[in-house]
Amino acid sequence: FDMSLKGLLQLLSGHCVLPIPQSIRASGPAMLDFIEAQKIDALDSTPSQLEGLLAAGLLEGEGHRPVSVLLGGEPIGPKLWAQLRDSKRIHFHNMYGPTECTVDATIGSIREATGGPVIGRPIPNTPVYVLDARGEPMPVGVVGELHLGGVQVARGYWNRPELTAERFVRDPFSADPQARMYKTGDLGRWLADGTIEYLGRNDFQVKIRGFRIELGEIEARLVACEGVREAVVIAREDVEGDKRMVAYAVMEPDVELSVAALRESLSKDLAEYMVPSAFVALESLPLTPNGKLDRKALPAPDQGAVLSREYEAPQGEIETAIAEIWQDLLGLERVGRHDHFFELGGHSLLAMQLMVRVREKFHVDVPLRGLFEQPVLHVLADAVRAQQMMEFLGDELQEMEEELDGLSEEELLEILKRESVNE
Repeated sequence: FDMSLKGLLQLLSGHCVLPIPQSIRASGPAMLDFIEAQKIDALDSTPSQLEGLLAAGLLEGEGHRPVSVLLGGEPIGPKLWAQLRDSKRIHFHNMYGPTECTVDATIGSIREATGGPVIGRPIPNTPVYVLDARGEPMPVGVVGELHLGGVQVARGYWNRPELTAERFVRDPFSADPQARMYKTGDLGRWLADGTIEYLGRNDFQVKIRGFRIELGEIEARLVACEGVREAVVIAREDVEGDKRMVAYAVMEPDVELSVAALRESLSKDLAEYMVPSAFVALESLPLTPNGKLDRKALPAPDQGAVLSREYEAPQGEIETAIAEIWQDLLGLERVGRHDHFFELGGHSLLAMQLMVRVREKFHVDVPLRGLFEQPVLHVLADAVRAQQMMEFLGDELQEMEEELDGLSEEELLEILKRESVNE
């Protein structure tokens, strides 16, 4: 909706504006054919939608290509940013601006950028503030919430006065007492060159097992991994009470997603609780009819989304019983004797539940520390067997102690003479 205003202004400025049929927008090759046939010189797109055009050959071939492509609506990953920056034929621009501020508030040339992804600089007559929770300006390099001012700030939300009062607030930095600014809910920071780095939504912060986690930070690390083209991370609660992070990745052509490699790479920079429990490979990220990421359409992870070792069936009653407990706790169809509890998506709270279930099943107490040190199924089974043996021997020793209690030294020596010392 908001981008339609830009098209109307271009039409009023004397340009030819072509609405794109929905069926064409959904297909990269069809969209590229449309651009060539209609001699399109400029177009708006989301980064997700652009991926389809790039795969169809937007940057290659001899046919007609746009002079400019304006991107917005979503963050641009570092790999895509580098690809667009190196384009000599098409000039790509990154824009930022919510509907509530009548479309664009900042814009930047990707070709002229000196570093990684940024949303550019404020457009004329559009004050942009990076503020802390108290409304104080943040210094260069420090993260805060983006606030937008200027005459293009909307009047508010239709028939929603409480939300309007929350988001549309007085602009204390303007000389006009009636000036207002919009609290975007987006995080960003000023860079030394005067551009702004976008760092995700403040409502994409999730709390998992007591830890506050910025999903955008994990996504940024993930797209920096070798072979990953696009990525998104969400918190899922497919089992009530068990919220987990799941990563979805679109890999580069001819690159297969390796759960082990991605876990290892992320573990170098992120704390254990920030590493997703599952990784799902997608051919492309699902999009809404408006070309934005459709988070609700992301599929639930299956067995292939977790790191499984080379499968070997559990051996014996104890390993088989423990495997069944793991399958129930982790929501998996199959667990092998060499599998690793935490690589399969386990975490500290599930580890405690596991040890409770082990105690109920085998009537032994296995130290929780042992599970964290060696969280492999057959090792845990060995620990259960060892604990059972210790308790058995303890009972035997107690019976012997009761039998021998009160005997004299001479009587004990007589028993030893009768019985084999080895026995």
